[in-house]
Amino acid sequence: MGYDFRMPFAPDDLALLDETEEIEIETAVPGGATHRTIIWIVVDGDDAFVRSVRGTRARWYQEVVADPKVTIHAGDRALPAVAEPAADSGSIARVNAALTRKYEGISGYEPMLVPDIFDTTLKITPA
Repeated sequence: MGYDFRMPFAPDDLALLDETEEIEIETAVPGGATHRTIIWIVVDGDDAFVRSVRGTRARWYQEVVADPKVTIHAGDRALPAVAEPAADSGSIARVNAALTRKYEGISGYEPMLVPDIFDTTLKITPA
C-alpha cells in the first residue's frame, strides 16, 4: 500500500483505539501551540486510521499535512503517533468497512462515506 514500514501499535493500544468511540487528535502548527480535535478512529487488523469529515478544510487535517507528528488521546492514554496518507483504494475500502462496523447507525456516519473526503484518509502509526 505504499506505507513506510513502522511498527504497529501494541495490541492493548489497538484494542483501546478500537473500543473508543471518539478520540482527540493533538496537532500543532509548525512552531506553534498544540490543538486538540475530537474525531473518530477505526482499527482494521493491526492498522489504525482516521479521516476528516470536513475534508481538507478541517484545521486538524491541515496541521497534520504540515506536520504529521500527532498525539492520539484515548481514554487516559496519550499515544505519540505519525499520520501518513492512506488514500489508496485498498485503504479506503478497509476504512469504509471499519467505519460501517464501528459507527453505522450513529449520527455522523453517512458523511464519513462521501467520496469527496476519501483523500483525507490517514494511517496512524506509533511514533
